[in-house]
Amino acid sequence: MEGIVRSTKTDLYAGHDYYGVDDLLSEDHKLARDAVRDWVKQSVSPIIEDCYEKAVCPTHLFKELAQIGAFGPSLPEKYGGGGMDEIAYGIIMQELERCDSGLRSMASVQGSLVMYPIYRYATEEQKMKYLPKLGSGEFIGCFGLTEPDHGSNPGGMTTNIVDDGDAYILNGAKMWITNSPIADLAVVWAKDEEGKIRGMVVETGTPGFTTPEIHGKLSLRASITGELVFEDVRVPKEQVFPDIRGLKGPLSCLSKARYGIAWGAIGAALDCYDSALRYTMQREQFGKPLAGFQLTQKKLAEMITEITKAQLMVWRLGTLANDGKATPAQISMAKRNSCEIALKIAREARQMHGGMGITNEYPIMRHMANLETVLTYEGTHDIHLLITGMDVTGLNAFK
Repeated sequence: MEGIVRSTKTDLYAGHDYYGVDDLLSEDHKLARDAVRDWVKQSVSPIIEDCYEKAVCPTHLFKELAQIGAFGPSLPEKYGGGGMDEIAYGIIMQELERCDSGLRSMASVQGSLVMYPIYRYATEEQKMKYLPKLGSGEFIGCFGLTEPDHGSNPGGMTTNIVDDGDAYILNGAKMWITNSPIADLAVVWAKDEEGKIRGMVVETGTPGFTTPEIHGKLSLRASITGELVFEDVRVPKEQVFPDIRGLKGPLSCLSKARYGIAWGAIGAALDCYDSALRYTMQREQFGKPLAGFQLTQKKLAEMITEITKAQLMVWRLGTLANDGKATPAQISMAKRNSCEIALKIAREARQMHGGMGITNEYPIMRHMANLETVLTYEGTHDIHLLITGMDVTGLNAFK
């Protein structure tokens, strides 16, 4: 990609599996993981630090992500997906986020928040019109739910549609939308005249529809983020999902994306642990490697323990998802747990690298900054705690 400098550093990551979770995976799962890991090492690891530093989204990777099956891995092949199961989807997201959370965002938004709602709620004509091109990376999509004044409370949205014969007139704005400035289409959620939330596909280039970029991010800098602004946008009725009404539609998409994050954040944790282990084995102080000191071993032992617990949680969540039994509350618990342990591990690893931990010679500071966002988006840390609290008590603490 023009203007992006390739690093000469070698990506030495090999994976960590303290409890033999690999024994629970199929050969197809392992083949998918290895293919994505090899691609990341060859195509992304050499450029990711420069992309992050320059705040440049490596858009040329969209078609390569499609080629390795990263867009909708668990959707049917007929509709541009990979035809694999939910564990394969999770593993792929983990390998991508092991490199960078922004890279995983590029894939999970395309697959879980754009392709999935079209697959689940659109007409057959809409599916065939959009999904194969999204699956191949020819089209880039984005997902419009969050609004400037309505983040954790999507039901309070003010974006709306008004019936106008053979179309709806769409007005409103969405905020913090991954991929929006480069998207070909957006899956947008808005209230109709009865106050019911409806979903629709809106193509960029439609008069009145703009996608300004958000600048100044200090996190997810290799991922592009923007707004969606609708000023009397005319949306043909055949672009509106025919049957789904209410928050069930967008929340089902969020569950799919949160599931991917539950796996993905562990990838970032693994990369931080891997770097900390390697660095402390090589770096000597007071006549021996840092890894030979008790406090260093305590930190490394706690890191791999939390990673192992998270690995087992998402594997079990994946088996439930494959059986159609994974609940939104179970997904919330895993998303919150993976993000929390990953961020704590990143912070600990930064200290273990000493002054080198704040340089881009190592990935720690980048992961740490990225994870601050991952902890917040697709449901904040506190919101997921309340989802678990409501699930175990039956009492709603949101209001």
